[in-house]
Amino acid sequence: MIKMIKPIVNISKVIDKYNTVILGFRGVITDGKIIKPDVINALINMKKQNMHVLLLSNTAQRTETVVRFLFENHVPLAVFDAVITAGEAMHYQLKARSGDFSRIGHKYFRLGEKDYKGVFSGLKDYQEVSSMAQADFVYVEGIAQNEDTMEKYIPFMEHAASLSIPMVCVGNDTSTYTRGNITLGGGAIAEQYAILGGQIITYGKPDAKLFAYMLDGLQDVKKDKVLVIGDSLQTDIKGAKMLGVDSVLISKGIHINFLGEGYIPDVAKTRELAANFDANPDYVISNLRW
Repeated sequence: MIKMIKPIVNISKVIDKYNTVILGFRGVITDGKIIKPDVINALINMKKQNMHVLLLSNTAQRTETVVRFLFENHVPLAVFDAVITAGEAMHYQLKARSGDFSRIGHKYFRLGEKDYKGVFSGLKDYQEVSSMAQADFVYVEGIAQNEDTMEKYIPFMEHAASLSIPMVCVGNDTSTYTRGNITLGGGAIAEQYAILGGQIITYGKPDAKLFAYMLDGLQDVKKDKVLVIGDSLQTDIKGAKMLGVDSVLISKGIHINFLGEGYIPDVAKTRELAANFDANPDYVISNLRW
């Protein structure tokens, strides 16, 4: 049976069915640089309806950095019950050395983005090294330049695979969205490393455990009352399916090149693309607006 996907223009048309909303960050609240139009009004109205409003991002940035961005861009922080990032969650996984992180060693070679150090901030046991031969694991969170292609990273991955070094990737996004531009994501590098035979350790959406962690401790939250709103079929909508809750896809986000810029989303194209990920949303909306 094919799941129906309903196009909507305003989130207020369907929100009454739910008491909890889990929102993505980039592509939903921000375009990668600024807050999207109508988002603040939508958040305020959700809170006025006494909803649990939760922000769950696959970014490598720590929660403090995201909260500071929201504050500086005049988003009222009181609308959120919780803000969690994949970077924050991975930081504490690395600190606790739990699960897969208990066996990766202390020295890492950073591939791609070099500027952001947040995941490892305060973790004195970990040391960044300049040579792959010195490393216990490879760390990747994003590409170095927007114009980078996979070919740039293949030699590094082949070298790491030959040394049997695991790769740690924060978030699972295979591409990123910034003001309409779609660029390579760290998740794509991790996927390619796995194809080359390398071991990968990732942390972020669509892992249902991360979604469940967001809901832990909230009162009166049942799965039929939870709505996930995100722009990625691979992470947000897939994660909602794994958790067993309803979802809304933002069409003017990571999939904009395929779904187009229409005010009313194209359901046929949405269904076609969703089939590739085995993750159909319940609704599709061009942007988050009340």
